[in-house]
Amino acid sequence: MVVAYLRVSTSKQNLDDQQEEIVRFARKKGLRIDKWFGDVASGKVEYNERKLCAIIDNLNAGDTLIVTEISRLSRTLVEIMNIINRCVTKNIILHSTKEGYTFEDNLNSKILGFAFGLVAEIERNLISIRTKEALAAKKAKGTKLGRPYGSSPQQNVLFENRLSIIKLIEDNIPYKKIAQKYNVSICTFNRFVKANIKKKDINKNSFI
Repeated sequence: MVVAYLRVSTSKQNLDDQQEEIVRFARKKGLRIDKWFGDVASGKVEYNERKLCAIIDNLNAGDTLIVTEISRLSRTLVEIMNIINRCVTKNIILHSTKEGYTFEDNLNSKILGFAFGLVAEIERNLISIRTKEALAAKKAKGTKLGRPYGSSPQQNVLFENRLSIIKLIEDNIPYKKIAQKYNVSICTFNRFVKANIKKKDINKNSFI
């Protein structure tokens, strides 16, 4: 069985160009496409959450999978390697029409797969190193790491209603009920109170 897999990132894009490319490739190779599968999903979405996972699971040894570009499989080299290895392990022939790659259970494919794997490993290590160096540099400059306080929508809602919340606290309304009133978790509410409401703010005449 020969299967074609098409993918676009958004519904505003169309699959026509990819389909035409695969039709030309199949005609040149003397292949007949038995099934077409289209996917609207970002390449950043994990392989297991896209149609591609089920497609490969349902293919058998000797079947063929065609894509226009390796990047249609994923946006990360690590995941691309996992997909390629999955195909080779199942003895599924994988064609990438634009790059001219063919992955199957032979020496050339294994060498090419090893090269991809090496690049993926280097990329993963470099990303890790760059991330650690960037965090270390920020820390050395005294930059507070993590998301700035109050950047979440829940915290913003609480801050906008700070005076009303102080009045509720003065009226001895339990924190849990106040959190429910503003549709936030009790943990979020406790963090807000700790950071934004001091003891001196409570019982002031202007808030009674």
